[in-house]
Formats: sequence, C-alpha cells, structure tokens
Amino acid sequence: MNKLLLCLAGGLLLASTAPAGEKKLMHCFYFTTVDGAAQADWDAFYKATDEIPKKIKGVSHVWYGKLQRPLNVGDATRQYGVCMEMDNAEARRSYGSDPYHKVWDAAYSKVRVAGTTTLDFLGQ
Repeated sequence: MNKLLLCLAGGLLLASTAPAGEKKLMHCFYFTTVDGAAQADWDAFYKATDEIPKKIKGVSHVWYGKLQRPLNVGDATRQYGVCMEMDNAEARRSYGSDPYHKVWDAAYSKVRVAGTTTLDFLGQ
C-alpha cells in the first residue's frame, strides 16, 4: 500500500511540473494599495481583472492577491500583486493598447496608489 501511495505521489509531482520550461511570458506587477479603498472598488477590480483573459488577446491566465511579504521600493511599500500569463513578448507589447485595458485600468486606479514595480519573465 505504501508503494502505491508513493507511486501516486510521484505521479502527481511529475504531472505538476510538466509545464516547466513554458515558452510564454509572465508579466507581474506589485502595487501600493489605497488606504480605505471601498469594498465595491475592490470587487470591481477583481471582476475587471478576472475578465482580462477573455477580453485581451494573448493573455491566458491572471493571478492576483496580497503579497506574502510586502516589498519596499524607495518610500513605497507594495502590498499587492498581479501576474498575467501571456503568449509571448508581442502579446505583452500590445495588451496596453487593447481597448479593454482602459476599462481595467479605470477599476485598478481606484485601489492603487500611482506607481508600480513591474517584472516580465520570458520563458526559456
């Protein structure tokens, strides 16, 4: 029985690492939240962010949440982050000019202080 459980655990581990070496681009940014932002503004941000993969070509998945450890950048403390999986660098270049980006940015601007820390990772 222990060997069977060990084999199953190994199979799950291998299955979870299968996408390693993905050739996509990961666009991540971290931001400082607005003190006292209304729950309705956060809800609008979550909804608009969830819609990005459906609305912006080349974005396949989005993650967001509070950072486990805040990131201090100069005088700013970034408490929250968003990561977007994109098809490639061209999708990254064009997503900012997509019409839905303006809709999303209107919701985003209500929960964040201007300025972000941005990182883009190219898959190898």
